Amino acid sequence: MEITAYQPCIDAEFESLIERIYPPRVCIDNETYQDCTLVKVDSANKQGILLEMVQVLTDLDLVISKSYISSDGGWFMEVFHVTDQLGSKLTDESLILYIQQALCENRRRGVSKELQTCLHREVRPPYASTDHTAMEITGTDRPGLLSEISAVLSKLECHVTAAVVWTHNNRVASIIYMEDGFQGGPITDPKRIAHVQEQLENVVEAHHGVGERRSVRLTAPAPGQKTHTGRRLHQLMYASMDHEPCQGCNGGGLAHRNNCTQIHVSIESCKEKGYSVVNVRSRDRPKLLFDTLCALTDMQYVVFHAAVSSKGTMADQVRHHHAFLTDHNFLFIEIV
Repeated sequence: MEITAYQPCIDAEFESLIERIYPPRVCIDNETYQDCTLVKVDSANKQGILLEMVQVLTDLDLVISKSYISSDGGWFMEVFHVTDQLGSKLTDESLILYIQQALCENRRRGVSKELQTCLHREVRPPYASTDHTAMEITGTDRPGLLSEISAVLSKLECHVTAAVVWTHNNRVASIIYMEDGFQGGPITDPKRIAHVQEQLENVVEAHHGVGERRSVRLTAPAPGQKTHTGRRLHQLMYASMDHEPCQGCNGGGLAHRNNCTQIHVSIESCKEKGYSVVNVRSRDRPKLLFDTLCALTDMQYVVFHAAVSSKGTMADQVRHHHAFLTDHNFLFIEIV
């Protein structure tokens, strides 16, 4: 007997309609606490909504010291304790308005240029450029790799306009934006794109061992299609298998664990409730919550409850996830 599992099909137009009828409500609270600003978001629940919210705050270089996330049915609620890089509350009215516009329904049209100017800087989320050819590279990290890539691009008359490189666990991921050195603008000739890609593949493959993962991919601009650069780099590193075993210590008791600065990850399965609890404890750093959510999303987990808190230099996180017969597992995370 053949058993077929049917996955739910959600109409994009219907999802958009729900968002228009029940747009996110954002409250910026500077009264409750003296040392931080509360950013409260109440919205219709949809896939990826939590990562979108955290991404907006992270792109503004804001510090999230605590966070409480909960979803119930079709609704989602988030509370973020936020300060600027100096540890001060958010008092700039232009910045507050920018956050409200970015998190509310206006984010579909983008934040106005006038508001960006009022912030005394052009605030642009680090999305992949739609005006230049993008090159994505993953492979084994080694000294001189970036220099060799730059030399090849220069020889092929490819002008580099921007580049981001991440390395971890002897793996490297890079996104390089470039334009035609002869005429300016993006490289659109398929034959030239293929030639550039072939030359770069030779560079990346030069020091690779048998069976090691590597990739080189050039893409021409796609109007209307935006990809967050940091989010894309997470996906590239995940595909490149940059994982490593958790280095947290075993044994030693709770007191030892609380004083340890290594990374601790534990997973508790609650089969009777249909979810798992993931506990993460690590040294705190900028963008930690964003990086954690990206990793969980890439592993096809969806957070439906979470608590995040940082104390001194350490951060703890706990999450729960459901296991359904769909493409996604749902995760409750509690981050302390």
